[in-house]
Amino acid sequence: MRNLRHTTFDWLITQGVAEGTAKYLNMLILLIGLSLVALIVDYVTKRILWRFSAGVAKRTKTNFDDILITNKLPRNIAHIIPLIILIEFVPDVFADFQYFETIVEKTLKVIAILLTLKIIRSFFNSIKDYLKTLPRYKDKPIDSYIQIFMIFAWVLGVFAIFSILTGITFLNFAISLGTASAVILLIFKDTILGFVASIQVSINDMVRIGDWITFEKYGADGDVIEINLATVKVQNWDKTITTIPTYALISDSFKNWRGMMNSGGRRIKRSVIIKTSTIKFLTDFDIERFKKIELIDEYIEQRSKEIKKFNTDNGVDKSILINGRNLTNFGVFRKYLQTYMDNHSAINKDMTLMVRQLEPTPQGIPMEIYAFSSDIRWQNYEYIMADIFDHVLASVGFFDLEIYELAIANTD
Repeated sequence: MRNLRHTTFDWLITQGVAEGTAKYLNMLILLIGLSLVALIVDYVTKRILWRFSAGVAKRTKTNFDDILITNKLPRNIAHIIPLIILIEFVPDVFADFQYFETIVEKTLKVIAILLTLKIIRSFFNSIKDYLKTLPRYKDKPIDSYIQIFMIFAWVLGVFAIFSILTGITFLNFAISLGTASAVILLIFKDTILGFVASIQVSINDMVRIGDWITFEKYGADGDVIEINLATVKVQNWDKTITTIPTYALISDSFKNWRGMMNSGGRRIKRSVIIKTSTIKFLTDFDIERFKKIELIDEYIEQRSKEIKKFNTDNGVDKSILINGRNLTNFGVFRKYLQTYMDNHSAINKDMTLMVRQLEPTPQGIPMEIYAFSSDIRWQNYEYIMADIFDHVLASVGFFDLEIYELAIANTD
């Protein structure tokens, strides 16, 4: 190229071309020639690297090299050689045009920095995609880590570009930005908050990909499908996508259902309100009638003997039912529900299981079932809970009890 620079110019002069015109034509011819050489080298290099990388990928067992090809890393690397050729021979092309030479050299150096960033991005994206194929990293916020690395890379790249364009050394340019730090912090406030939040979320293991979270403030109720530096994406149960700022996970309150999912049981906590006016002591006739209920026949038999013995030993006057010790239909019903839950095949017996009486309300007395289903899948959980309370609601009447229902006055 250096010999051609003079040869082409001399030939144009011998052809009677004016010296000024010869310089421009010489530059144009050399520029076209250099561009063609760069394009050819680029094409050949890409083909060679692609065939080489594809061959290596076929022979290896790991899929990391396949991911590198998918993210176009070999293709981006192939651009390096033609770019080096352009940077090397541009001074010869613009030897007579110092001003253009400076502009083109700076442009090529900026392109070199951008190409380097592109290669780095392809490499990090490949690492991200590969780690997501490993079971131990599937639920980790890999996107956040990659974005952090890329932010640092882009910051350094932008500094280098400005340094090239302004002629200021990289170190002096970085120092000069210190005076504008307040403005920079303001511009990158969300990014900085997201960066800090990503670190805290990761260290404290607050959220993983695949976790079911409920975030009422943002209307999110579903599975986490992506965690990156700025946002967390949640796919709600109606298949809509809710985007939550990452820093909101540490500044606001949300519910993560992972503990329930890992516990082997999903909580059932629901009550029915019993009308207070239907609660009564049991007569001998009631006791004999309730003995026919198989789940509690032994309990009633045993308790009746204990109560009768206590009342006899203490000379209790049973002409009035309230005297002494007695069974109530409400207490027997609670025991019936406890026994029913103890024998229910879909309830996890290794976790808390109880039927309890809550504080009376103006509507009546709540009878609450507190237990955990052994199947945590939503659809099955709802079926189990519905099956239990179908039985509860249907069995109330057998104990001479009634469930509170709000009566609406007829205004007609």
